Amino acid sequence: MPISRSTACGSCGSATSHRDCRLQIADCRLISDLEISDFCREIETYLCRKNDGHLIRVTGPSFDLVAGWAAQGVPLKVALEGIDRYFERYYAKGQRRRPVKIDFCDADVLDVFDEWRRATGITTSRVDSRQSTVSQQSTVSLPAHLERVLTRLTAARAKNVLGPSFDSLIDRVAQELDAARAEARGLRGDARRALIDRLAVIDAELLRQAHDLLDPPARDALAREADVELAPFRSGLSADAVARAKQAAIDRRVRERFGLPTISFG
Repeated sequence: MPISRSTACGSCGSATSHRDCRLQIADCRLISDLEISDFCREIETYLCRKNDGHLIRVTGPSFDLVAGWAAQGVPLKVALEGIDRYFERYYAKGQRRRPVKIDFCDADVLDVFDEWRRATGITTSRVDSRQSTVSQQSTVSLPAHLERVLTRLTAARAKNVLGPSFDSLIDRVAQELDAARAEARGLRGDARRALIDRLAVIDAELLRQAHDLLDPPARDALAREADVELAPFRSGLSADAVARAKQAAIDRRVRERFGLPTISFG
């Protein structure tokens, strides 16, 4: 794959080639040209699959864009999730007209990266907040959040990946959330806070049961994935912060594996 070398360094901003400077991420761990190229090839291959086999090369400015994701510390799976998010909206528009370029996915990739950082407690990043469309505070109303949660719970059950042991819990949670949705619009003050606290408890219960469905090899695999995701940021974190971030990253993967929504709000 042709590789662009003439861009400014995505980490330090200096006007030099990636070959001469090498990209440096937030914790000063250097990413070699080979690692950058591998990251870009993985993105290119995935984009080809999403485009039904149409090969859209990640070269020139597109390469510089994707190399910048790697330089910022965007985990590969987070980048792929951002690409998925763009394609979901694209598919929703109806029949596609032409293959998607990776440049169109930039905002979604940065949005998912922002969400990943908030979920794991990672605050060190070189993402330009002006490029991201996700605000630090949720702009989704509580009733809309509950509606989305119920939709995703229904979809997760329909996929039949949770198994019958989960049915009773999903039924109970769905009934409780449906009742809460009917009341949420008029809730204020302590009543609203009590509902939000209850959502956090339900979320923890659902996630705990999802963890119990995993066998030891699956748990080990998720732990390794979390270690890879957090590797660029470890040097800037305390041991306790690393442990919390790792657990949050594992939880996020468990949700993804079973299609579970985040029930907690705010």
